Amino acid sequence: MSETLPPCPECSGEYTYVMGALLVCPECGHEWSPGVEPASDTEGKVVKDAVGNVLADGDTVTVIKSLKVKGSPTGIKAGTKVRSIRLVDGVDGHDIDCKVDGFGAMQLKSRVVKKV
Repeated sequence: MSETLPPCPECSGEYTYVMGALLVCPECGHEWSPGVEPASDTEGKVVKDAVGNVLADGDTVTVIKSLKVKGSPTGIKAGTKVRSIRLVDGVDGHDIDCKVDGFGAMQLKSRVVKKV
């Protein structure tokens, strides 16, 4: 090949290849369009859900696994919808600020939700 492809923006892998209109990284499986910057929040950090969808303020997400909540005997069940999320730079990986019905305001990790 005469052209050099850019490294993967996710894992910096150097073995990217072209598949149709996309560039693909075989190491992490990330796909992107060349020359297009990913959507991000104000800090420039991209927040993705458990399956790799990019999250934004105001999105609706679904909790994908049951979560224990201090002071609650039941916790948050898998399948609970959370509306109007806000992306924050939280503590200990909690990057979603939201209000869960029946529990009130709390922070969640993006790896336990899926965009609806």
